[in-house]
Amino acid sequence: MSRLVHFSHTLQLALLFLSMPCISVAQNYSKTVNYKVAYSTVISKEGTFIGLRSFENDRHELLLLLVNPQTLKTSIDFAGNYKILPSSRRRILRNFRTTNYVKGLSEAAINDMQLQDAGIDVTKPAKNGINLTIDLCPSRKPLDRDIFEAIFTEFKKVEQPAPISVSVSGKWMLKHQGDLDWLKGLVKKNELSITWINHTYNHEVNHLPLKENFLLSTGTDLNIEVLENEKLMLKNGLIPSVFFRFPGLVSDASLVDKIEGYGLIPIGSDAWLAKGEIAKAGSIVLIHGTGNEEIGVKDFIDLLKQNELKAENHSWILLDLSSSLEQQ
Repeated sequence: MSRLVHFSHTLQLALLFLSMPCISVAQNYSKTVNYKVAYSTVISKEGTFIGLRSFENDRHELLLLLVNPQTLKTSIDFAGNYKILPSSRRRILRNFRTTNYVKGLSEAAINDMQLQDAGIDVTKPAKNGINLTIDLCPSRKPLDRDIFEAIFTEFKKVEQPAPISVSVSGKWMLKHQGDLDWLKGLVKKNELSITWINHTYNHEVNHLPLKENFLLSTGTDLNIEVLENEKLMLKNGLIPSVFFRFPGLVSDASLVDKIEGYGLIPIGSDAWLAKGEIAKAGSIVLIHGTGNEEIGVKDFIDLLKQNELKAENHSWILLDLSSSLEQQ
């Protein structure tokens, strides 16, 4: 039996929650004060949410980063709009153990001993399709816009906006403001729906073996890699999702636990196209959009063309990552 089958039976009703409004204070946070991990149970007439972060804006108003424990959607809102019960990671895991969010954390930790590709790497959605994740690691090259143009051109008659996930690093955002604004423009024009995944601030890489590389490098400060990247995302008007992608897909059991301690669900990939891995139904496909992976980009565009007729018949679609995990 697949390791995800147990997860799937408990999440079948999750799509019902997607029609609920996602309240979020839409703005760029040029200044975030006292940004920190702050677990809480957050209650309003719209439902019960989990608070993951708290911070103040430049007007000293207290805000929260919230996650809907069923839909896995995140939002930013003023703390004053809710009844807030301070909590801890342990209590959240216990009190919300039947929710999709906690089940997702549990599934992601199953293969935490793997040096590469820990976390959830495949889904079992109700519809045939793939979960596309595009990584934006630090790069001198401009964004490979052909990928994104191919997506909304191919799917504009089938899915609009087309759902994708973008794993964004801090150093990429700092160097590619124009490209980031272009992506945000596609969202604003309703051509793409982007789930923004934390891909660390620095995305350090060296020439040492994997067990001493990326986030496993000596001297790594996870507060900088995780929280500073989230702050930069907020500064650029991006709402951080509840997902995290390890640079190089490299981690160990201790690192997986620490990342989950931030309330984040690690996402791997069973179809890194540039490595020749084949996408199948439910795959979490990985390509890089930084101009450094021509083979992966070509393979993805070929994949779109191969499934063009199926897409037109709605029998092959791009899947929203949060929605896919709801159905696990």
